[in-house]
Amino acid sequence: MTMSAVRTAEQEVAQQYAASVFAEVQRRNPNEPEFLQAVKEVFDSLVPVLACRPEYMEQAILERLVEPERMVTFRVPWTDDAGRIHVNRGFRVQFNSALGPYKGGLRFHPSVNASIVKFLGFEQIFKNALTGQPIGGGKGGADFDPKGKSDQEIMRFAQSFMTELYRHIGPDVDVPAGDIGVGAREIGYLFGQYKRIRGAHEAGVLTGKGMGYGGSLVRKEATGFGVVYFVEEMLRDAGTSFDGKTVVVSGSGNVAMYAMQKAAELGATVVACSDSDGFIHDRRGIRLETVKRLKEVERKRIQEYVKEHPGAEYHEGSSGIWSIPCDIALPCATQNELDLAAAETLVRNGVLAVGEGANMPCTLEAARLFQAHGVHFAPAKAANAGGVAVSALEMAQNRMGASWSFAEVDAKLRAIMQDIYRQSVQAAEAFGRAGDLGAGANIAAFLRVADAMVAQGLV
Repeated sequence: MTMSAVRTAEQEVAQQYAASVFAEVQRRNPNEPEFLQAVKEVFDSLVPVLACRPEYMEQAILERLVEPERMVTFRVPWTDDAGRIHVNRGFRVQFNSALGPYKGGLRFHPSVNASIVKFLGFEQIFKNALTGQPIGGGKGGADFDPKGKSDQEIMRFAQSFMTELYRHIGPDVDVPAGDIGVGAREIGYLFGQYKRIRGAHEAGVLTGKGMGYGGSLVRKEATGFGVVYFVEEMLRDAGTSFDGKTVVVSGSGNVAMYAMQKAAELGATVVACSDSDGFIHDRRGIRLETVKRLKEVERKRIQEYVKEHPGAEYHEGSSGIWSIPCDIALPCATQNELDLAAAETLVRNGVLAVGEGANMPCTLEAARLFQAHGVHFAPAKAANAGGVAVSALEMAQNRMGASWSFAEVDAKLRAIMQDIYRQSVQAAEAFGRAGDLGAGANIAAFLRVADAMVAQGLV
């Protein structure tokens, strides 16, 4: 039998193994589309690895990876300002601790359910592995909507949420952070309640804290800066840069705002951003100081922007943002926000690069279309890793009792994102997927986690 025939046979065995494991995941999780989508995307890219390293199949690594080590669901009762009682559902999935304590954000949003939390936690395993930091994968949240709630209502909800969550977390066990709907205000309330219950100031139990009680500079900016640093490396390899490019960014939370800021610092013109109601288009360039004030200080909707900048346009419906021609698209809002139809529009309009700032913002079909048309594509689990990278740096500062300068943390973040890019490129090339950064990121992360799982035995 020729070497090529042997390779083909090995590939077929690996393909059948991955397909059979995925079929079982589908059977056991039939109503979890986001989780299944995330698992399929990873499995599809791992076939060449499994063909070369059959010990991963013998050790049932895929079967173990897709099953959380622990998942907790709990009720969260709280009272509004009128004294009415409400009950929400809370979640924490502790997915994989092969590399270190579970690490991943908390999301407060009406869409949160078991599928969303599991998809985010599964992605977090790989994203965290890529940072090179000693952190495992986890995620959590609640189907609570902070929008329109008073500070006191949010405080009462956060305190009730932590009253259950505290049992399952700790600096060396599980270290949550923020995500959609959970910013510095919510982290503060959560940390205060944890400290009150535990009777100890365990700074390392949460990241994203305020600077006055153990936080890190650059944490707020980290995910947005990180996606731009990753795309910057991708563009450099393509012989170009952000300078002079037109950029569209979906969202207007921390990720979007700081992606816009960093892109502008690198010479780009950001012409559009959005919130869940609609999007603004300012051909002269979005005035970031206005967006920051509206969203961070006044907590208003993005449509208020056009009242101050009448040359800009506001359009209802956030999905329409992808109809605006641009050189670089940065989806930074939420999962599956950019579908096949939107991808086709971007390609027709000549998009050069797409960088995923949110978690899995492009559908599988959209991602494949970009790759098929030669669009430079930065996958979320690599490009979106800046937030957790700086969270890990915050943990390190807490352990040492240190506080690094903005420039020091930003330099470390940039170096981590550059390293993640190189890891992704090299892994893709090593396993016959040259140019496919999505596959490369999955492979590089998988190898690190799988080798740790094999080394630690059947746990």
